[in-house]
Amino acid sequence: MVNLDVAILELIIRIVLNIIVIVPALWISGILLVGRQKAKFSDALWIVILGTVVSSIFGYFFTGIIASLILMVIILGLVKHFFNCGWLKALAISIVAVIIFIIIAVLLALIGIGIGIGFGF
Repeated sequence: MVNLDVAILELIIRIVLNIIVIVPALWISGILLVGRQKAKFSDALWIVILGTVVSSIFGYFFTGIIASLILMVIILGLVKHFFNCGWLKALAISIVAVIIFIIIAVLLALIGIGIGIGFGF
């Protein structure tokens, strides 16, 4: 049985952490690949919030490689929709966002600040 209070609190914490960690990388990636007019900070915020909620609910019910691929398509669909681009551009934005995230994480680690969470949509 699921404790709803704990599940909601965990979801809120996950959303806040993902906003802090993922939104800047996604926004910068979007600006680099589709421009400032299409890639707004609020769009990156909505992608992360909706992606976190959908992946949390989806992950509760489904697991495995097929579920991960379906979830990846959902996340790419969010990027495609909010950044108003095609599927390949959405994939490129997502890949560049991961690279930017890794660079930021390494730089923070070099100055002694560790990020103890993954790229966890």
